[in-house]
Amino acid sequence: MAELVPPTLLDVVAARGRIRPYLLKTPLTYYHGLSSLLGCEVWVKHENHQPIGAFKIRGGINLLSRMSAGDRAMGVITASTGNHGQSIAYASRLFGAKATVCVQKSANPDKVAAMRALGAEIVEGKGDFDAARLMAVELAKEHGLRYIHTANEPDLIAGVGTLALEMVEDQPSLDVVIVAAGAGTLSSGVAIVYKAVSPGTRVVAVQTEAAPSLYKSWRSGVVECSESADTMADGLAVRRSFELPVDIVHRLVDEFVLVSEEELRAAIRVYVEKAHTIAEGAGAAPLAAAMKMRGGLAGKRVGLVLSGGNLTAAMLRDILG
Repeated sequence: MAELVPPTLLDVVAARGRIRPYLLKTPLTYYHGLSSLLGCEVWVKHENHQPIGAFKIRGGINLLSRMSAGDRAMGVITASTGNHGQSIAYASRLFGAKATVCVQKSANPDKVAAMRALGAEIVEGKGDFDAARLMAVELAKEHGLRYIHTANEPDLIAGVGTLALEMVEDQPSLDVVIVAAGAGTLSSGVAIVYKAVSPGTRVVAVQTEAAPSLYKSWRSGVVECSESADTMADGLAVRRSFELPVDIVHRLVDEFVLVSEEELRAAIRVYVEKAHTIAEGAGAAPLAAAMKMRGGLAGKRVGLVLSGGNLTAAMLRDILG
């Protein structure tokens, strides 16, 4: 593997210039109901308002915008649990590239339909996300496609880090920022920005107890795996951590919290009740962590990154019921 160089704050600033023509700034909203519940001042970054319903679109546009015309003409391939695939499909359509996305057998049907609607070719694997990822690598070699890794891509990390720039501009005095961590692009991008421009802000990453590979890597500093990734939060359903986010998260993330499946479901319900907004499992993870950390957050100003809202109607009915 070629040496992976972590992006810097300057890379994130440059990425903002590239994505600005295509995306609106998402709101950072104060919620009295959430603040009263948690005993702190709560601000929510609404990445569920993005065109694909999730933050990943920032990284996809930044990466595709930087590709050469020749690489775009070759076509791109990636593997995804859903939101990353939508991001690559959306950006590929913007920049005239053909996109193929490998998905796991149990992929969120709404996300798969959205990827198809954006023009991506879908290849369904027989196992989990990691099996889909390996299939994408093989198909890239076989057909001469540009393989886009789900996490070991500096341009993806720099792109998603732009949401943290917006948060700093809108509310520069946050004491704590809490962010979900699946493959790790989001937690990496947010940590890069905050530790460069607001080092006193505590960056907290969150995974589910069912898929704690990056949590284990945060502790050890090396790539780790979990035995399974059986979680309702498909955005967190990653069995293996990856080199570039491991390096960044291990160095820059201050704290890491694991939450249970029921804590994720409870946080989704709280978002509906207190903020009248929809969060998917990964999007609700920071709120789940804040509810778990409530005592340590008392009186603080807290930012929660609601990273995505792509929850199926059936899942929402089940959780609210």
